[in-house]
Amino acid sequence: MHVVLIGSGEERARLRAVLPEDIVIAGEVSTLAEARADDHRADAWLLVPSRRRDPTMATLPEPLTPREREVLELVAEGLPNKTIAARLAISDQTAKFHVASICGKLGASNRTEAVRIALSRGLVTI
Repeated sequence: MHVVLIGSGEERARLRAVLPEDIVIAGEVSTLAEARADDHRADAWLLVPSRRRDPTMATLPEPLTPREREVLELVAEGLPNKTIAARLAISDQTAKFHVASICGKLGASNRTEAVRIALSRGLVTI
């Protein structure tokens, strides 16, 4: 798999040290905007979580349940509630309920914002 590392030089170095041997680094940039602007031939972008203390990285008042984490991963893949429901063998309404609960716990106003927040907190990877 070819990846682009995104983060500060120190953060990228920390990640390079722990990447499996089968991961090929196709490029390294400081920001997501730079990654979007560059034409890297990569299968994925890896946003390196910062070690700096950031109020947005605070622990959640109520942690996500294991099922909510599963649903969040599928939301991050861009799947609609109907597909999430089919994959997890739950009803559409239950999937919708989980997405609403995730948004509430993350303080997000919609599923896109929930994924953005989850990515910044290291709850999901894409």
